Amino acid sequence: MKKTVRSPGSATIINAIATGFGSAFGIGLDIKCEAKSKNNSISCSNDVGADSELMELCVEKVFKHYNISKDEFGIEVKTKSSLPMASGLSSSSASSNAIVKAVSSVISDEFDLRPLDDLEIINMAIDASLDAGVTITGSFDDATASYFGGVVVTDNKKREFIIKEKMQDYPILVYMPNFYSKSGDSNPERMKLLAPLVETAFEFAKQKNYLKALNLNGLIYSATLGFDSTIAIDALQAGAIASGLSGTGSSFVAVVNDNSIDDVKEIWGKYEGKIIETNVDNEGCVLI
Repeated sequence: MKKTVRSPGSATIINAIATGFGSAFGIGLDIKCEAKSKNNSISCSNDVGADSELMELCVEKVFKHYNISKDEFGIEVKTKSSLPMASGLSSSSASSNAIVKAVSSVISDEFDLRPLDDLEIINMAIDASLDAGVTITGSFDDATASYFGGVVVTDNKKREFIIKEKMQDYPILVYMPNFYSKSGDSNPERMKLLAPLVETAFEFAKQKNYLKALNLNGLIYSATLGFDSTIAIDALQAGAIASGLSGTGSSFVAVVNDNSIDDVKEIWGKYEGKIIETNVDNEGCVLI
């Protein structure tokens, strides 16, 4: 039995660390997970050389849910990624969503058991990410933007939606500097100092003024985390519709149109790092 799942990353509109409320949207960069049954034991590998702890925790949680012993049944999990790791683009959420969905699909088919529903998959993936220490808030916003695609506005503490809808299909540019920034290593107390400003940005998101919210959130968190906000401002000057820091960095995203793609790429070309072209993802996490 083999199942393959594709799960996109997401970009930040509102980072939830300061207030517990967040917003994000799916992007076209993704992680693909292949889960294949075998006699016994769990084996996990990925193509980016990342630690396999999160992968293993995801599989173990699915096994525990179905009361399956790894001494009696086994699974091999492999992931391939076009999504940069530790970059603020929800690689952990995309990976855990894909793994839980793929493994649960194999087990439910293999043993003729009830498949997990969407929110069961998401919550199991979030719990694994919290246990692995790769998220501070649980990232319900990132996890759901990855799983459902489109744009979400969420209460991360309650794991509830405020808004969940499709997003206009903009071209997206990602600027990746030559270093990484793991969200689990960030200082939440420092970020919470600016909660009143983030609340203002969040009001824009609740009013579905997502691009204004993204701009303001990016400036606030860039200042708090010590990233160069000039990167986002340069993109806006070159014609981007919106631009800001994604997650806790290190990547910046720019929402562009066909007329401004080349100008934004040119102005970002003066910075060391790489620029990735992608798009809004409205499809989400799917079996392929």
